[in-house]
Amino acid sequence: MLISKDTVVQLHYQLSDDSGLLESSQGSDPLLYLHGHQNMLPAIEQALEGKGKGDTLELTLAPKDAYGERREDAIQSVQVKHLQGAKKWQPGMMAVVQTEHGPRQVKIVKVGMFKADVDTNHPLAGKTLKFNFEILDVRAASEEEIAHGHAHGVGGHHHH
Repeated sequence: MLISKDTVVQLHYQLSDDSGLLESSQGSDPLLYLHGHQNMLPAIEQALEGKGKGDTLELTLAPKDAYGERREDAIQSVQVKHLQGAKKWQPGMMAVVQTEHGPRQVKIVKVGMFKADVDTNHPLAGKTLKFNFEILDVRAASEEEIAHGHAHGVGGHHHH
């Protein structure tokens, strides 16, 4: 079976940039995702389309095809009480802030008593990213997975 809309793809991946390896699923559970449901960057889904079990793929994405260019105007001031993830904040730390679009990861730039300046750029914004994929399995998605919009099982989404 080849990767197409409504298939569940199981794969191992490595993600690196100019500084080296950033993330890898090697040595842990492979990633499981439902293809064609915006669970991956569009450029990745496009590149994986039509591939099958046993295939490998090396993909380099420019910032515009990955997480966008860094925006210098992306610094915002938020109340410290809205930062989630630590008790005491320092510049360079990553925090989570709830927004109208759901949780968002931000980087602390400066911290005061009650307010903090945070960088809302995605941590990988402005970077050219290199992905290596090893496709372990491709199967048809269940009706439940299609209805929920994501894969179920190890490496995917779990319902409790």
